[in-house]
Amino acid sequence: MEGRTGLQYLWLVLKGMAMGAADVVPGVSGGTIALITGIYEDLIAALRSLDITMVRKIIHLDIKGALADVHIRFLLTLFSGIIVAVLSLAQLMNYLLHYHPVPIWSLFFGLIVASILVVGKQVTNWLGKAGICFLAGILAAAVIVNLIPIKTPEELWFIFLCGIVAICAMILPGISGAFILLILGKYEFITATLKNPFLVQHIIVILVFCLGCGVGLAGFSRVLNYLLGKFHNLTLAFLAGLITGSLMKIWPWKEVLETQVIRGKTHVIWGRPIMPDTYGGEFYFAIALMILGFLAILTIERWAKREV
Repeated sequence: MEGRTGLQYLWLVLKGMAMGAADVVPGVSGGTIALITGIYEDLIAALRSLDITMVRKIIHLDIKGALADVHIRFLLTLFSGIIVAVLSLAQLMNYLLHYHPVPIWSLFFGLIVASILVVGKQVTNWLGKAGICFLAGILAAAVIVNLIPIKTPEELWFIFLCGIVAICAMILPGISGAFILLILGKYEFITATLKNPFLVQHIIVILVFCLGCGVGLAGFSRVLNYLLGKFHNLTLAFLAGLITGSLMKIWPWKEVLETQVIRGKTHVIWGRPIMPDTYGGEFYFAIALMILGFLAILTIERWAKREV
């Protein structure tokens, strides 16, 4: 994994930026981007390398030994791209989702539909158990994206739990970590701490949330690594189902059922998919963006294969 060229590391940064751009949108998963760009299994294996042995070596100040068995270059390169995208694109994505929701969701819809085809091609046999896993993935995603946000406590134990759950969702294709935070009623709370991160109370919340993320990554990545190694075909079929089940969340036209004010702006967080009222220029523009997103993913997949 670490024997990459400079150009390949640059390409990895760009993949990380694509993941970061997806992660800031409640409804789109960075795990989906990792899967379609061919780095998902490398990502899970790299996260799995962050284990208790590494922690012990760091405690004993054996930094070189701690990093020896960790895919550190891969993780640093990928997460640098993710961080850059999150910091630079968060405001733009929030603006587009608030003022131009139909076009941006149309683009995402095209991206996700093509993603299903890309992931589906990696499943070698759809008959029997793989088909059942695919349907189970659809059902699981459908249940999750239709959950209604609830009011939850702000105690540190719950913030820790939110970190675990959100990061697990973030690395699962089809399920957005940001959307999970919305469901748990903590999206606004967590993002508010990031606006003033140097306040003592905010620092504590951020550290506890990050600790939860670390625990979630360390544990869940091992589960995924085991499943991909032991039940590769079935796991990919289930992941394809998760992406498929998430489509109802990403459908551009919705009947608004629930909204939430986030950073002074009202966002639709619960809506029933409907067909558009009119079929004028905006509709055809949205369809064009769907096609553009669809073709973009197929192009990215072709480039990823050429890189490999």
